[in-house]
Amino acid sequence: MSVSSVSSTVSVASQAVGLQGAKRRIVFVGLYELIAIVASSLLFMAIGQGAGSSGAMAVVASTLAILWNLSFNWLFERWEARQATRGRSVLRRVVHAVGFEGGLALILIPLMAWWFGISLWEATVLEAGLLVFFLIYTYVFNWCFDRVFGLPASAQVLAPQV
Repeated sequence: MSVSSVSSTVSVASQAVGLQGAKRRIVFVGLYELIAIVASSLLFMAIGQGAGSSGAMAVVASTLAILWNLSFNWLFERWEARQATRGRSVLRRVVHAVGFEGGLALILIPLMAWWFGISLWEATVLEAGLLVFFLIYTYVFNWCFDRVFGLPASAQVLAPQV
């Protein structure tokens, strides 16, 4: 990275409005997971699970999702760095999404079956319902977060520095 690109990156970040940087990521993950834990607990209770068991499973699932996200993205980016073609095509993004969600399902399905004392099939159906819920929730949460805290610098249209 050249000195000019470093200084232009710094000036772009300094022009950005709203919550930015590490503070933005921490607030984002904290709020996202807190709401996800409450929503998941309510969903588990709606299918007949006890409040304590539902809340504990939601916290465990949230923790596993965060750890899997960190691990999977690290592995994916290592693989991606070795590819001849750079960038993120639609196919690469689909592979990323399916790989992440598929891996998380492989972790959560047997855990939920054991935790709730249900069959693997029932846990698979439960996971499918959670997947649909989280698809919608993630879209709505991101939209609301950006409306409340502003867009990240990478998405803002900024006036050029003179």
